[in-house]
Amino acid sequence: MRLTVFWERMAEHFGAGYAETFARDHVMSELGGRTVHEALDAGWEAKDVWRAVCTAMGVPAESR
Repeated sequence: MRLTVFWERMAEHFGAGYAETFARDHVMSELGGRTVHEALDAGWEAKDVWRAVCTAMGVPAESR
């Protein structure tokens, strides 16, 4: 998954304004105690980060 697709999905699910706030501030155990930005900066694949977000936030299967 490309980062552009990842950010599009984040915006679709959380809304354009909140997606960035969530990615910056929400620490997730599914990402090893990192935020979305920290995980991406640490080299996590965007698809793996998206899967973690989906699991943590209960994103419906049809939106994954």
